[in-house]
Amino acid sequence: MGRGHFGFGSYHYKYESGHEGDAPLAGLSNRVAQISLYVYQEIDDKENLFSQLGKVKTAKACIYIKKLEDINIDVLKKIITTSIKTIQKIYS
Repeated sequence: MGRGHFGFGSYHYKYESGHEGDAPLAGLSNRVAQISLYVYQEIDDKENLFSQLGKVKTAKACIYIKKLEDINIDVLKKIITTSIKTIQKIYS
């Protein structure tokens, strides 16, 4: 990952286009305005779990957290665990 990014675990991916590489199972970037957490979620899980997380913004594979006290840590743990299990299932 780039400067200021931290990754935990790794997996190798290869797309139908032929593009391939290595990526972390979960990634984190601590920026000035927010913490960015990089995860993978199936659409159903994303909608259900992300809605229970608390005060965050989300993108396709990102959760943007301004303050840790604004989120439900137990839900965050579940999101990270689900993300890792899904990646391992898809790319093993």
